[in-house]
Amino acid sequence: MTFEELTIGLPAPKPLMLADAALFLDLDGTLAPIASRPQDVRPEPRRTRLVEKLTRAMDGRLAVISGRTLADVDRILEGRVVAVAAVHGLVRREPDGTVHEADPHPALPAAAQRFRDFASRDSGLIVEEKGLSVALHYRLARSHAGPARLLAEEIAAGTGLTLQHGDMVEELRTPGPTKGDSVGDFLGQAPFAAAKPIFIGDDATDEHGFEAVAAAGGLGILVGPPRPTAARFRLASVEQVLTWLEAAL
Repeated sequence: MTFEELTIGLPAPKPLMLADAALFLDLDGTLAPIASRPQDVRPEPRRTRLVEKLTRAMDGRLAVISGRTLADVDRILEGRVVAVAAVHGLVRREPDGTVHEADPHPALPAAAQRFRDFASRDSGLIVEEKGLSVALHYRLARSHAGPARLLAEEIAAGTGLTLQHGDMVEELRTPGPTKGDSVGDFLGQAPFAAAKPIFIGDDATDEHGFEAVAAAGGLGILVGPPRPTAARFRLASVEQVLTWLEAAL
């Protein structure tokens, strides 16, 4: 049986038991629906109440692991989550509030300019600069997907920037920690240590997280359509994720 055959028909997870679990949650496509433009994702009362209640019920064993900046995570979740890994792990805020941040790669400004030059050909192309990475979104200009990928691959090959293919986005980031590394760092300290880790995410960038929790005896939950993945379970949508989490409270 092939890897794809083993991973494509994943079951839904069993009901969540909070007592011994640690939750690592992606944001876009997991806790919040993906928007056409990154800035269109805004705070939502149901989501804010949920992460607040879960954090309290789990004695702080909840972290958000996102490709967004730390400021953006705090904006969308209204500052309710302290433990956050942002920009795919390049920025990490510990449970005590201490922030660790990588140094930006020197090639990022030039890469961002090349993305901006490319984006000038279509108003649906959006360049998102995150300090430690730069992303080219083409959800509103899908005909440019192929050229966007080729451009990102060319820049990565010439600069040493790390290329991440995402959902309708190409991102060039400073080399460094991944989402999986962030999970490992959190699991090495209170209040996450000795808990069973659960990582929930939707994108290819979340695979490192799925692999990290599996290595620690936990499990990954893929959100969205079936695809080859290191996750063991699947929920079909953001709505299903929220409902599954709410049922544990």
